[in-house]
Amino acid sequence: MTQPQPAARALVEEAVRRSLTVATAESLTGGALAAAVVDVPGASACFEGAVVSYSNRVKTEVLGVPARLLAERGSVDPDVAVAMAEGARRRLGTDWAVSTTGVAGPEPHDGKPVGTVFLGVAGPDGSAVHELSAAGDRAGIRAAAVRAALERLTAALALPANSQ
Repeated sequence: MTQPQPAARALVEEAVRRSLTVATAESLTGGALAAAVVDVPGASACFEGAVVSYSNRVKTEVLGVPARLLAERGSVDPDVAVAMAEGARRRLGTDWAVSTTGVAGPEPHDGKPVGTVFLGVAGPDGSAVHELSAAGDRAGIRAAAVRAALERLTAALALPANSQ
């Protein structure tokens, strides 16, 4: 176990304070986002689980991302990020979910440059997508995506209802 990230600790504290449950749907981060959350003592009070959907087949079959969307736009797409978050929320029965999809490199993917990241956030009042342009090597881009996903989900939890 590693030392919990401040952003993960903030997420768990906010979710527990509000009695909310959370989940993750990950492609780019390959489980690192879920690992960051469960590194926080007490995460079991709010964290239901994760779907690591590295392949498009899992995105479609488990998370319900439309196959046509993936075929037309590829996996690195804002609408795919939203569909992943919504699918995780629905599949895992949580109040909120966050997703990660993007290009960590070393080569571009789906016509998107290295460092392109999309984060989906789904909650009871709808969904949002956030784009991140991360710099660095593969590990640095993935770490930036984890941190940004934690921060975006925490910010969404802290908003009053209907203002996401």
